[in-house]
Parts: sequence; structure tokens; C-alpha cells
Amino acid sequence: MSTLELLLAVQERDLALDRLRHRRANLPERATLAEAEAASAAMRARLAELVGPRDTIAAEQRRHEDEAQSLSEQATAVEKRMYSGEISSPKELQAMQADVEQLRRHQATVEERAIAAMERYEPLQEEVAELEQAIAARDAEAGAARAALAAAEAVVDDEVAVEQAARADAAAEVRNAALVTDYERRRAQTQGQGAARLVGNTCQACHLTIPATEVDRIRHAPEGTVAYCDNCGAILIP
Repeated sequence: MSTLELLLAVQERDLALDRLRHRRANLPERATLAEAEAASAAMRARLAELVGPRDTIAAEQRRHEDEAQSLSEQATAVEKRMYSGEISSPKELQAMQADVEQLRRHQATVEERAIAAMERYEPLQEEVAELEQAIAARDAEAGAARAALAAAEAVVDDEVAVEQAARADAAAEVRNAALVTDYERRRAQTQGQGAARLVGNTCQACHLTIPATEVDRIRHAPEGTVAYCDNCGAILIP
């Protein structure tokens, strides 16, 4: 097998590696993981929007409940004094009764505020709980997808390692380091093929036609002569 034929074998190995890398980048497990992570991120963003207002309302509810409790205790304390027998003055007892009634009215108002806050809190808390549950489910899906992706990647990586070893052996058989380097540079420039078969008048790298005179020159050149496609720059193997 000629040196150029051997170079074409290197190209075939490189194309096989390209296919494996493309396969690795487009594993279905990767798409599944991305979908789960995107869904989780969207739900976390919504959760962040809810938690602040929910906590503010919860604090408001607790504040009203604490105030209502304090007013109730104050009213109870006044009532205890009223019925303790310590106070004998009807006028003072009447004033105390008025204080109790005022405290109870204020207590009722504050309790209504607490109930209103609770009514605003409950739907937010319900949505937060649902989101937290959904996020946990999505995170579990993402974890499973991540494990499946790692396993699938490992399979492809093993195939890549085998192909890389075969490629190294093929490159070593060329026994022309300068030619391999030239091929690799051209392959990088074309992002695919650095060498290709010349079939008829067509370069199999770019699939464009080469002038007949150039094809004739290439086919009648001394063995080992390196020719290039005028269109894509790939090394041509007649």
C-alpha cells in the first residue's frame, strides 16, 4: 500500500472519531438531562418569586396574632381585677369595663387582619409546596439522567479509545511525519477531511469537480507526488 493510501486510512480513522464525538455530543441522555435541568431552573425561579412575598405575609400574620394575644391578655388582666373584689368604686369599675370593651374591639380588628393575612398566605404556601415537590421530582429525574448519561458517555469513550489507538497505528504506518502534519493542518482548516480519494474528476472531500488537465497531471505524476484539491485544499489520492 502506498504512503498516500496509508494516509487515507488515517483519514478514515479520523472520520470514525468524528462520528463518535458527534454521537457523544448528541446522546439522547444529554437532551433528557438538559430538559430536566431547564424545568428545574424555571421552577426554582418561580419559587424565588414566591418565597419573599410569602415570608413577608407570614411575618405580618404572626405580628397580628402576637398583638391580638397581647390585647387578649391585657383585657383578661383588667377583667381579673374587676372581679377580684379589690375595686369597689362603681365609677372605676365602669371605666375598667370600657377599657376591656375597647381592648376586645381592638383585639377583634387585629384578629381580622391576621385572618386576612392568612388568606393571602395560604395560596402562596400551597404553590410553594407544590413547586418544592415538583422540583424534588425533577431533581430526581436529573440525577437519573445524569447517571444514564455518564454510563452512555463511558461506552462511547471506550469506543473512542479503541479508535484512537487504531488511528495512532495507522499514522505510524505512513512513516512520513511531515505528510501526516500537513494532512492534520489541512484537516483542521476544512474541519473534516485533510485527504480524500480522487474519483473521476471529483474530489471526495468537497465533491467538486477538478479540471481535466489537473486530473491528468495528478494521475501521471511520479509515485509519491502529493497533489491538492484546488477547491478545498485536501490531499488527493488518485
